[in-house]
Amino acid sequence: MRGSEAHEQRATRQESAGVSLLRELRILLVSVFAAIAGPALAMGDTQPQCTDDAMIVFDASGSMSGMLRTGVRESRIDRVRKALEIVLPQVERYRNLGLIVYGPEIGPPTQPETQCSNIEVRFPPRPNAAQRIIADVNDLVPSGVTPLTDAIALAADQLWFRDKPATVVLFTDGQETCGGAPCRTVRRLLAQAHGLRIHVINYAIRDPYGIRRPFGARCIADETGGVYVPVETLQELVAAFRKVLGCPVLTEVPR
Repeated sequence: MRGSEAHEQRATRQESAGVSLLRELRILLVSVFAAIAGPALAMGDTQPQCTDDAMIVFDASGSMSGMLRTGVRESRIDRVRKALEIVLPQVERYRNLGLIVYGPEIGPPTQPETQCSNIEVRFPPRPNAAQRIIADVNDLVPSGVTPLTDAIALAADQLWFRDKPATVVLFTDGQETCGGAPCRTVRRLLAQAHGLRIHVINYAIRDPYGIRRPFGARCIADETGGVYVPVETLQELVAAFRKVLGCPVLTEVPR
């Protein structure tokens, strides 16, 4: 028994050492990536570093409660929750994350004419934010409208976009419904920005004929050098969030 216990203790120490080594390797690779990317940015490459702070702008409007045509009782927001649970714990190792939500009522019930003000900063970028974001999204009950233009402007402010590089990730399944002008607003923000990039993950909605409806504000990504990703399946959602929030140089590092 003593020999067996000693063997188990050695195995545990070796496993712990292996985990520590992988953690140190990830940190080293982030540092190397930052050192390589820094000069490139100085020479005009607008690709943001994967360790920059980021704000997630989350669409929790009424359409997110729509049921999927999968044969399983699952709503759009249910599927996104699953994707976030997979991706965010991986991402929080490398960057601070914040969350803005729009759609649901904030405080006392609002009148229809004031629903467009239902935009809430849950918290600005912070370390180890994955579980907080997951919990907040899990508690959401989709309702309301889609003031996405004002929401992304607010997200940029939370990132101090006039003073330092800023990354915003807009997740939405709909169009601007509050009279905002997303393309014009993005151009105005860019004129003031130190380095603003907005990525758009668009949860595609199909019409009764099965055709994906076009997203009218793709300019949000195009104007800022971000990426626009239409998604529908869980696999596409996971890949999209990894693409816009992950650290490419670390994708092959064991976890």
